[in-house]
Amino acid sequence: MAIASINPATGEVLRTFEPLSDPQIEEKLQRATAAFTKHRVLPFKDRAAKMRKAAEILENEKEALGRLMTAEMGKPLQSAIDEAVKCAWACRYYAENAERFLADEIVETTASKSYIRYQPIGAILAVMPWNYPFWQVVRFVAPALMAGNVGLLKHASNVPQSAMKLEELFLAAGFAEGVFQTLLIGSNKVDRILSDPRIVAATLTGSEGAGIQVGVSAARNIKKVVLELGGSDPFIVMPSANIDEAVSTAVKARIGNNGQSCIAAKRFIVDEKIADEFEKKFVSRMEALKVGDPFDPATELGPLATPDGVKDLDRDVQKSVQAGARILTGGKPLDRAGSFYAPTILTDIPKDSPAYHEELFGPVACLFRVKNIDEAIRLANDTRFGLGASAWTNDEKEREQFINDLEAGMVFINRMVASDPRLPFGGVKQSGHGRELGPFGIREFTNIKTVSIQ
Repeated sequence: MAIASINPATGEVLRTFEPLSDPQIEEKLQRATAAFTKHRVLPFKDRAAKMRKAAEILENEKEALGRLMTAEMGKPLQSAIDEAVKCAWACRYYAENAERFLADEIVETTASKSYIRYQPIGAILAVMPWNYPFWQVVRFVAPALMAGNVGLLKHASNVPQSAMKLEELFLAAGFAEGVFQTLLIGSNKVDRILSDPRIVAATLTGSEGAGIQVGVSAARNIKKVVLELGGSDPFIVMPSANIDEAVSTAVKARIGNNGQSCIAAKRFIVDEKIADEFEKKFVSRMEALKVGDPFDPATELGPLATPDGVKDLDRDVQKSVQAGARILTGGKPLDRAGSFYAPTILTDIPKDSPAYHEELFGPVACLFRVKNIDEAIRLANDTRFGLGASAWTNDEKEREQFINDLEAGMVFINRMVASDPRLPFGGVKQSGHGRELGPFGIREFTNIKTVSIQ
């Protein structure tokens, strides 16, 4: 894929970029290595001052940064502005808490003194997707830099201006040259860079295929890797739930970020006692969505990020229909300029269809009916993914059963799944391994060193 900004709402090419040459990549690696030797010994208070400045820039420039995100990948403008503000929150969170999270931990043993020390490890390669062009990066870079590491970003090839702006932002915040750099490269360069001994670890958010490639490369070179991959999150509604609230949240959970989120609710599993009511209201709300220009404040659903995204989504929808699924609303690309897909709900979904076992990355909801909570959990777990899950019930016993039995890295009760700097983020099964955010996120890329003194 060429490195280019293309407005997905219009198809207009905004800017194109030449990938870095091998000598330019080498220069970036040398700069990162040199920067680490100084950055790793910088006191926490100095790192924190720079990270707070980054937060200040993100807030002060949120409108411009939001417009850049919307132009490159099509999310509604207010959502993009909110993303910049959330990035500022993460920067401040780690500026305020990193030193505490990485403080020496005393452990009582037979030695006169034993403790755990967390130390930075070096240059980390971050391979990031386009769907949250700032947030995905900042939730890696804020803890990584506060821990004393340095980062190199290989961003998705359709958001190069966001990638470049992020490097500019952290430089403006006071971080030294080489502490955080953008690599404008294609995916064909990732393996060679990860194999370089100056890169000590990697983190990737993306597809299963990309995760496997980076995971194999990291394993071959015996390097740590954190993988945050796909999801097919269940959204389970039981009879005791507030149906109107569940329906309202279900729509938001499915079409947020134009339906392009790994933690979006994708499979809606509803108890048959309330299924008719839920279906009627869900269809009505999806059909009422305003689809259009993401810069229009009234727009609720913008375009998919790329034309290929529309083709892939529609292919999976049509294959599912051919297998026996039934369309309740939508089910096709919209006949207009740009990469738009109609808000869609499928039901009667057979097991051998893409809608049952694949992640549909766009505004397509899959609706299932179940007899009871046991069947709901079996269906929710009948997937190779295990990222997040949302369960709606006001029965305390059911809540505990969902928390204990759902195979997911995150379970939200009567709420939609969302990331929060204060809580660990990540999944199980094919949704990846390792954690971002919270104290666990900052420790992922440290040497957890045992110290024992006689």
